[in-house]
Amino acid sequence: MFLQVHFLTSYHASLLNRDDVGLAKRISFGGSPRLRVSSQCQKRHWREWMLTQTNFPRGFRTRHFFSRIIKKRLVAEGMDEQVAHDLTLQLGEQLLTSAKGKQALNQETLNMEQPVLFGKPEADYFLQLVQEAEKQGDIESAKSYIAEQMEQGRKNFKALLEQAGYGNPAAGFEGAMFGRFVTSDILSRVDAPVHVAHAFTTHALDTEVDFFTVVDDLAGDETGAAHANDMELGGGIFYGYLVVDVPLLVSNLTGCERGEWAQQDFDDARDLLTLLINAVAQVTPGAKLGATAPYAKAECVILEVGDRQPRSLANAFLNPIDSRQRGTNLMGLSIEAMAQYMGALDEMYGNGAEKRFVSVAPIHHWLRESEVVTPLHVAIDQSLKAIFGDQS
Repeated sequence: MFLQVHFLTSYHASLLNRDDVGLAKRISFGGSPRLRVSSQCQKRHWREWMLTQTNFPRGFRTRHFFSRIIKKRLVAEGMDEQVAHDLTLQLGEQLLTSAKGKQALNQETLNMEQPVLFGKPEADYFLQLVQEAEKQGDIESAKSYIAEQMEQGRKNFKALLEQAGYGNPAAGFEGAMFGRFVTSDILSRVDAPVHVAHAFTTHALDTEVDFFTVVDDLAGDETGAAHANDMELGGGIFYGYLVVDVPLLVSNLTGCERGEWAQQDFDDARDLLTLLINAVAQVTPGAKLGATAPYAKAECVILEVGDRQPRSLANAFLNPIDSRQRGTNLMGLSIEAMAQYMGALDEMYGNGAEKRFVSVAPIHHWLRESEVVTPLHVAIDQSLKAIFGDQS
C-alpha cells in the first residue's frame, strides 16, 4: 500500500536551496536547465516543522550525542563528571563496534566522526544503563556491566529496549519516517518508508544576480557602500513528489512485521501522515528568509492511494512549460500538463485500483472530471480513510 503525494508550488524571487558556491541549485531535465530543491533540504524543513506539531518522541542526528546528551544528562543528574566521561566512552566504544571495525569516538571530546541518528527512547535507555552500571561499585565493574549489556544487545537490542520500558520507535519519528543507516552491530538499521524526490521547476531556469550594498549609518561624509555583495535569485513553479510505503511506516512505528501492518493500531501513522502532507503543502524550504520572504503554499496537491508500484508525474514537464508568452499562467499550464499526463498513463496502463484525491486552488481548473476537487483537509481525510479505513 502506497501513498503518493504530488504538489505544485509557485515561488517568487527567492533562493530556496543553495549549492556549495552559493548559487541556486539546478538540474537539467528534458534538455533544459531547471531550478531545483534537494530532497534533503525539503525533508529537513518538514521535520523541523513537524517537531513543533507533535509530542511523538524525536531523534537527534548529531556527532555530539555522547558528549552533549548522554554525559551532560548524567552529570546534571548527579554523577561525577570523570566517572560520567569514562562510562560514556565505554558505552560509545561498545555501541559503535561493528563487523567493519569501529567508528572513531574521540576519547577526550566523546564526539563521533560523522553524525548518527539516535532516538530519544535510545537516549533514555542508555542513560538508565550507565546509571545502573555505576551502581556496580568500582569503575572496572561498571565498564564490564556495560560491555555485558551491549553483548546482549547484539543479539536483540529491541528486546532490551522493550524490557526497559521503551516501546516507542527507537530512532524517534524521524527515523521511523526517514530511516537510519548505521554500521553498528547493535543499533538497528531503519529503512525509510518516505521517499522524496528533488523538486524542480516545470519550466526552464530563469535567474538573475541581485547586486546589493550595505550603507554605514555612521559614515558621515564618506561616500560609497560599506559592503557590496550579490546573490542569485530565481522564481517559478516547482513540482514536488514523494511516496510513503505505508506498511513499512506502520512496521517502524509499532515494531510489527511488515506483513502484519493491517492488524496494528494506526493512530500514530495517521497523525504523522496528516502532519507530513500539511508540511509538504505549506512549509517553505527557503534560504535567505530575511532578504526574500519566500513563503508560499502549494496550489495543487494530488494524493494517490494504491498497491501498484508508484510512479512520478515528472515527465509531464519533460518538455518545459513555455514561459515566454505574455500573460502565460504558468501554474495553470503546469496543472493542465500534469492532468493530461496522468490521463495518458491511465489510458496506457489502466487506472487500476488507485484512488485519487485532488485539491486545487479555485483560481485554477482541473481538467479531469473523474476526480472531484476538494479542500486539502478533505482530500487528506479521504486518502487516509482509503488506507486505514474509517476509524472515527
